[in-house]
Amino acid sequence: MTNNTVIQGEFAETLLKEIATWEKVTTIVLHGGSVFEFKGPFPKGSNREGFYNLEDLGSGFSGHLNLEQVNHVAFQDKKHRGRESLAFVFNDTKGSVIFKIFLGRDGSGNLFDEQIKQRKKKQINVDEKNKK
Repeated sequence: MTNNTVIQGEFAETLLKEIATWEKVTTIVLHGGSVFEFKGPFPKGSNREGFYNLEDLGSGFSGHLNLEQVNHVAFQDKKHRGRESLAFVFNDTKGSVIFKIFLGRDGSGNLFDEQIKQRKKKQINVDEKNKK
């Protein structure tokens, strides 16, 4: 379930740069009925030639994101296998999911406390800006 908090697409790069400072997260790409999943730190990136280019620093995770296609980023809160699951969902202008970044889990399967705090802080800030 997605809550009502959304970040406009123009701020996607800022969000990605922040997430790149977090510990392990889970990134999911849905395409053609397939699900690609990566667990680990989200790569740092930089703009070049119209793409936000993810740096592969040995993790095996890299890519080229066309952030101009991101219309908004929704905050997703839903249970998965009975446990709390929190994600940022990057959507295009049609509302289709481009990719998702889920908060990471420790060895016991619990969400990282610091990531929960950072996400909640971001959600409060966005909600306050949207009220104005």
